Amino acid sequence: MNLLLLFLMTINSDKTVEVRYTDIAPRIDGVIEEVWQIADSAYDFIQFEPYENEEPTEKTVVYVLQDKENLYFAFRCYAEKHKPTSCLTADEDDIRIGIDSFDSKTTAYYFQVFASGIFHDGWVLDNGRTFDDSWEGVWYRAVKLCDDRFEVEIKIPFKSIRYKKGFDKWGITFVRYTAHNREVACWNEFLQKEGVLISKYGTLTGINPQATGYYFELYPEGYLRYDRDWVKDTTEFKPSMSLNFKWDLTPQTTLNATVYPDFAQIESDPFELNLSRYPTYLDERRPFFLEGKEIFRMADFGDMGFFDPLEIFYSRKIGKLVKNDAVPIIGGLKLTNKSNDWNIGALGAYTSEYYDSLGEIIIDEPNQWFGVLRAKRSVFENSDIGMLFSGAMIDKDNYNYAFGLDGAYRKGANQFVIQGAVSDKNEKRGWALNTGYFGFIKNFIMFASAQAIHESFDVSDIGFVPWSGQKKLLVMSGPYKQFQKGFIRDYFIAPGINVIQEPGDSNWSTIGVTEINTHFRNNWGFDFNVGAGPYYEADTNYFYRNINLSVWGNLFGNHINFGGDYTYTYNYLRNFLAYQSSTRFSYTHSIIPQLSIGLASYLWVEWDTRNTIVAMWPIFRPRIDIRFNADMSLSIFNEIVTQMPGTDFNETELLSNRFGLLFSWNFLPKSWLYVALNDYRVDEEGSLHSQYQIGAIKAKYLLYF
Repeated sequence: MNLLLLFLMTINSDKTVEVRYTDIAPRIDGVIEEVWQIADSAYDFIQFEPYENEEPTEKTVVYVLQDKENLYFAFRCYAEKHKPTSCLTADEDDIRIGIDSFDSKTTAYYFQVFASGIFHDGWVLDNGRTFDDSWEGVWYRAVKLCDDRFEVEIKIPFKSIRYKKGFDKWGITFVRYTAHNREVACWNEFLQKEGVLISKYGTLTGINPQATGYYFELYPEGYLRYDRDWVKDTTEFKPSMSLNFKWDLTPQTTLNATVYPDFAQIESDPFELNLSRYPTYLDERRPFFLEGKEIFRMADFGDMGFFDPLEIFYSRKIGKLVKNDAVPIIGGLKLTNKSNDWNIGALGAYTSEYYDSLGEIIIDEPNQWFGVLRAKRSVFENSDIGMLFSGAMIDKDNYNYAFGLDGAYRKGANQFVIQGAVSDKNEKRGWALNTGYFGFIKNFIMFASAQAIHESFDVSDIGFVPWSGQKKLLVMSGPYKQFQKGFIRDYFIAPGINVIQEPGDSNWSTIGVTEINTHFRNNWGFDFNVGAGPYYEADTNYFYRNINLSVWGNLFGNHINFGGDYTYTYNYLRNFLAYQSSTRFSYTHSIIPQLSIGLASYLWVEWDTRNTIVAMWPIFRPRIDIRFNADMSLSIFNEIVTQMPGTDFNETELLSNRFGLLFSWNFLPKSWLYVALNDYRVDEEGSLHSQYQIGAIKAKYLLYF
């Protein structure tokens, strides 16, 4: 019986669906009409969650067609046991498509459409371990809701995506999510402990794009911005235009350019109390640097937390934020090429000079060149090796260069990554080595990473590797158990050891660690980890200890996340050894389908050397989201930063208040209208005083040929 089941699983893992040609283009209105009767279909879905490899509770059928210029999909999602769930601001039914158009086994496009009509798209990287929503494509979709089913039609122009010309087999998978029982059903069979791996996609056969010419996007942007700086007592209106374009020279090669782009940060980076010796990492938000980001990155494990990649190119160094403004970017150029074996990219940018002064603070940023080169080759089916060069130069005496090599070996849930880099900053040269492993050895899970950063390794102008001089080794392993039935879906207990040598210290710190992670069948879960041991840093020898707890789940159709940590370590903000802790809470609740309210809150607590609380930092971020429809929304948010001495709530001080409003309307593919307001105030002598106020109207319109 077991041999028969194994045989059937092997057959199911290599599913194929054929693309058939149609002279009559389907009407994208959410109604599966007669033209779809000639299509081949994918129908034998299998559960991925909550019960692995079980029959789905509802039937799903996907049809596939193409004409000369477009690829078409139609989903018929039966809902005979429960009416389809549609809600603009809460958990709802959706469908997803993954397309590996180079049969790379490691990178794919994803397309997601919700029952309400909201949609997402982007990249799936690292063989399914990393999702990147920076790619925004031109494609069309429509949804039709009925009492006993919902239907989705999708049209994807061939010129909107990259593919290998003449290659008639693509990787493909289809996924359906049902909100009322939180069921995920996939066309292909995937294991929960591995995830939805691209290397296990099925096959889309018969692909034959016949579109003539290549895709060209012209992307003009216009904006009117009002700036009121109360500190300098200045008022300024800034009408401006910028131009972006994208040209697919071939189906595999794309040229992007931008001239005088508007990269104003509408929603400023959130406040975070940083008590460590290292700077806070900030996410990229600017479209020019987001598109193609999957190429200009070294191998990683995704969001797993045990591995710090050598990020020798950190795009936020280009046009970096200075106080409340950004260094202007004059222009940027990017050329990328993708094939089933190679990913190649080149990026260049030039920033304008920037000068500002406020009292004794003088900021003088000269013109600067930035350049990045990347080449990555696929090996062993879904593994890869690559090189990355990044550099910044003001003149021949002021520069910062780095060169790195990396490789990733992937097999099922197992992944091994190795990285090495050298740097040169004004003739100061250094090196860095980094490696990691995640996987399963029989019924044991294992995390391992090792890192050595030379004290002269410096990429401060181009990358984010701030821990120069640090060496560390982490090894954790323990039993992993998965349950096919019952309340618990899986858990692991992984004890281990973390050995660290901090910069400037000759002693090695040795921390014993244990992590307990559990997923429940109802999509709730928690992660609990503890660590303790002798530690050496800042010329101080002490006994480090830490407790951290994270809990997540789904409450009334919305995601909730909360937790906290408690640590005895060095406080670099106050330069002493003491306890510190933080708690966090995040939840958004849908009041009606069009309206939700949310709150994110944080509380940092600092103790002094006598174990007396010296300060508490409560942070509140209330938010209101209004969804008029799938394409139009209004967000109103506020960030309230407070501080109280000790535990005296009566002495709480309001340090700053940031209010923001953002209206966005996606009126055509990749075409947007934004209206934004931002007001920032800080405490001065017991009352809030304005620092700056920003109002902006911005329009982005896509012209494509």
